[in-house]
Order: sequence, then structure tokens, then C-alpha cells
Amino acid sequence: MKNNDKKPTSIVVFGATGDLAKRKLFPAFFNLFLEGWMPDEFELLSLGRTEHTQEEFRTYILENIKNFSRIKNFSEEKWNTFSQKIRFVRFDITQEESFIQLKNQLDAIDVNIGTRANRLFYLSVAPSFIEKVSNNLKKIGVAENVDKDRMIIEKPFGYDKESALALNKLLAQNFQEEQIYRIDHYLGKENVQNILAFRFGNTIFEPLWNNKYIDSVQITVAETVGVEDRGGYYDNSGALRDMIQNHLMQILCMVAMEAPMIFESTEIRNRKVDVLKSVRRIDPKDINHYTVRAQYMAGEIDGQPKQGYLQEPGVNPHSNTETYVAMKFYVDNERWKGVPFYMRTGKRMSEKTSSVVISFKEVPSTIFNNGINQLQPNKLTIDIQPEMDIKLSFMTKKPGLDMKLKPAEMVFDYFECSPDTPEAYETLLLDALDGDSTLFMRSDQVEEAWDVITNIQTAWEKGNVSKMYTYPAGSSGPEEADELLKRQGHHWLSNSPITLKTEINA
Repeated sequence: MKNNDKKPTSIVVFGATGDLAKRKLFPAFFNLFLEGWMPDEFELLSLGRTEHTQEEFRTYILENIKNFSRIKNFSEEKWNTFSQKIRFVRFDITQEESFIQLKNQLDAIDVNIGTRANRLFYLSVAPSFIEKVSNNLKKIGVAENVDKDRMIIEKPFGYDKESALALNKLLAQNFQEEQIYRIDHYLGKENVQNILAFRFGNTIFEPLWNNKYIDSVQITVAETVGVEDRGGYYDNSGALRDMIQNHLMQILCMVAMEAPMIFESTEIRNRKVDVLKSVRRIDPKDINHYTVRAQYMAGEIDGQPKQGYLQEPGVNPHSNTETYVAMKFYVDNERWKGVPFYMRTGKRMSEKTSSVVISFKEVPSTIFNNGINQLQPNKLTIDIQPEMDIKLSFMTKKPGLDMKLKPAEMVFDYFECSPDTPEAYETLLLDALDGDSTLFMRSDQVEEAWDVITNIQTAWEKGNVSKMYTYPAGSSGPEEADELLKRQGHHWLSNSPITLKTEINA
């Protein structure tokens, strides 16, 4: 709904001087404002520890918007209007007095606009501060209205199932579940959302979306970057917790979920939880059969030398933390019984890509198996980033006098249709403003996702169960990840435009 349908809103950003706020949050709020999605009446209370004048902080925000916003051309008038909505508040999370002052400011805003405004609290803070913030918000009574008050919690949602349960219990003591918006930015990406539209808005694919027609599913999230300046954090996390447990599991839910009865947040999230409950837990004795873990070594990316993980600043030189994971899951329900779901994610890979590849079973007919034609199974590729498209590959006749077949593709390209696609945080912040929790994680979702990987996490932390393989920076990962698929006659399916062009023109 556009801005004239939205209630007046006080937006409180904890950690307003942090990296997430400058790169994502303020540019997202500004873009929503430029395109008419923000409420007519709103205030952006920006909480930070460092002292700033209002003018200094607004200048800082403008610089960040110029650097990180997708919208580069905007008028000075628009910025001036938006900037007057920003109010910097020097804030100490450890001091109760700061929270009392926050309450006074929120009450003053309500008096000024003549109504009790909606309140959106964004906790862009370290996990160690969530308890302090949530307890104090409860204590001062600024988030008691279930219909009007919401809080966005950034991941990680715990470090294992036990800590996730503790976090959910803490939040439940202070707020109602419908007030809590656990944000995973991957769910805000356009093509992740499009999985639902693609599946349930068309009659030609959903009847084929089962083990009768689908041979395997691959989910890939690969990055060319290393740990950058996050070595200390990453060394206590690793690819399993940092990527598999949240981003890739959420994509799995979108691909594998049953059709919701209605397009409504509770119903959709129920179906996602059903998927996670159906994912087969890997027995500790079978972990090496289903998983591969590895660390990147020194190598080259685009001709530039890159150091190995163990040489990165902040990383323990004897670290047992994985930067790459490949694994196989099964979803044990009627729809997906026997279909392997392959996942892989890694840092310092040859290319940055996030995709889902649905590989259909081979054509049962043998009329074209005459030695001339090499039939390739149909393949559906959903590219999430950096490309945003959906590609369907199928067999066609080559032009000519004889019956020779070749693969071809139909492509839907988001950038051709809409080159200025909203950022994921814009989508998610707008949903939070509207009170739509569809794309946010519920407590039981978080707990089930942790449960899926608990046996693996526990075994790897012992350090002597699974071998730590290595791969050069700039490669596609360790060879052992290829063997994981070869056992069932599969291989990793490339979605590289160069590779696909070569295959199609062969």
C-alpha cells in the first residue's frame, strides 16, 4: 500500500552508526521515501554511541546514500524533506536512563502528531545486546501494543539450537510472536520471492514439481570474497552456520513447500516449517557420506593473488572452521521422497552466484537415442544473484535436413523488464512497516533449521570426525564435493552464462 494508506510511524534504529545501517538501512528507507512507500508522517530516531550534531549525522547519512543507494539521481528538495525526518539520539544501551529518554521522545512524537504512532524497532546490534535492549523496551513499556509495535531482529538467531531456543524464550517473555520480525535478507531478494509466484501462479510447472518428474535439486550460494575484515567473527561461525542454516535452508523451503491454502503469512510460514520438519536428520555415523567441508588456500581471482583462510587477519592459524560446505539432504515426504537436494556454499570461489537448479528426469522415450543425438534432461535454473532470471532448457531440432537435436533456452530476465529492481532490504522494511511477516522467520522455523544441522555441527566441532579438505582461491571448490554427487550419477550443474552458451551452441 502506498504512503497515504500507512499509519504514522516512529522508526527506531539501534546501531544507527554501524555498517548495516549505513550500507543498507538508511538507503532503503530513503528509496522507499522517494518512491512513495513511506508513511506521510514518520520519524527516524537514529541511536548511536558517538556524539553527533543533527547536521553532522544527516551529512553522514547523505554521503552513505550517495555511495550505496540504487537511486543516484534525486533532488535536493527530496533530500531536505527526508533529512528533516532523521533525528540522531546519542544512546548508551547499557544505561537505563537512555531508554527512559527514548520513551519520552516517542511519547513527544505521539503528542505532536495527535495520535499513538506505530513503532518499528530495528535491532542492528551485536547478539550480546539483544537481551539488554529487549528487556529495557519491555520495562519502559514502549512496545506493548501488539497491533502497532514491531521489532526487527538481525541474524544470527543463536549459534546452535540451544542458544536459539534461549533467544526465542527471551523474546517471548518481552513481546508477542507476531511482533517479532527475524530478518534474513535473502528472503527479500526478488527472485527468491518469485519462486512462489512461479510455482503457484502457473499450471504448467506445479504438476511436475515432485519426485515423479524431478531428478535432483541443487542450491548454490558462492562468493568470490573471503572473510575480509570479519575474520574474528567468521572463525567462530563458519559456512555451515553462516549460510546453510539460514539462507540456503530458507531457499530450500521456498522450493519444496506445499501449496498454501491462501497467500497469507501464517499459512505460508506453516508450510515452510512442514518442510524443515520433513528434512531427514543426518545420523552422526553418516556425516562423511552426506557432507564435505573445506577451507580455501592461497590462489588467484581475476589475476589477483589471494591469501589462504588461515593467513587472514583475525583467523586462528590452526582453525578448524570451514569456508566451504557441500551436502546432500532428503525431504522425507510424499512429494519429494528419494529426490536428493544438493547444497553448496563457499568463499573465494571462481564466481559470485546464487542459484537454484531443478534437474528433471531423463526422457523415457528412446526414439532419439540413435547415436546422433545426445539428449539432455530438461533443466530449470532460477538465478538469484548477480543475474536475476529464470531459464528453462529443453531439446529442439537443429536447423538442417537431418533430425539432430540440440539444447535451447527460454529466459525471463528481470533486469530487462525492470533494470531498477528494489533492494532486498527495501522489500523487507516495507513489509515490516505494513505488518506483513510472510518473508520473516518465525521461532519454530529457526529452531527446526538449527535442528537439521545439529548433528553435523556437533560432529565438526569435535574436530576429528570429518576431514577438512582444501581448495585454491578462485576454484569451484574441492574435488571431494564432486564425488558427493558422482555416487548417484550427478554432477554440479553450471549456471555460468559462458558455459551455458557453449553447451547450447555445441
